[in-house]
Amino acid sequence: MVERVPQQPTQQKATELSSAVAESLTGVLERSHQLGFLGPGPFSTHLEHALAFLPYLPASGRVMDLGSGGGIPGLVLAVHRPDLQFTFVDASERRIAFLRTAVRSLGLDSSEVLLGRAEILGHDPRLRSTFECVVARSFGSPAVLAECAVAFLADGASLVSSEPPEDTDRWPAEALLRLLGLQADGQAALSVPRIQRLKKVGVTPEYLPRKIGEPARKPLF
Repeated sequence: MVERVPQQPTQQKATELSSAVAESLTGVLERSHQLGFLGPGPFSTHLEHALAFLPYLPASGRVMDLGSGGGIPGLVLAVHRPDLQFTFVDASERRIAFLRTAVRSLGLDSSEVLLGRAEILGHDPRLRSTFECVVARSFGSPAVLAECAVAFLADGASLVSSEPPEDTDRWPAEALLRLLGLQADGQAALSVPRIQRLKKVGVTPEYLPRKIGEPARKPLF
């Protein structure tokens, strides 16, 4: 069982959006919803989902939205925290094309959009161990997400993931620490959506992440 400890969200205040910026963001996300990039459910639910990540962002540095899809949570977070450097990563050319247009239209000049698989990008020296935070929504199982994300995290950095609504423990503490150097840093069990944060406290093995598809075919835990 993962030990649940009180979370200590960052005190960095999110930017208050002007009506023009808020309108632009809404338009971008509505377009994403129309394209089927956000999944089922009303648009307002997806926006609320993204906003739940805000308290767990770092005070400064680089943030990766892993499996960015249609921009939830990444675009919302980048607009609210323009002081951070966001990197959007997705393996779909269609979604990446949408994200590049969205980043330009929202004036997110410090953001970058990368097409590629995490299993490959995680071994890029420009990206490996350089992010203060990785956020992910619906990327995959805990084992797949943890293996694909950990290589991007700097020492002491955080992986922040949204969780299913049911109150289940999906993150085995012993395996996380022994295999990946990750430690649970608290779970907001009462929030909607539920947010799990893990902190990198150990060394990431050089061979991780493994080859494309292997984390899903042969999960570490």
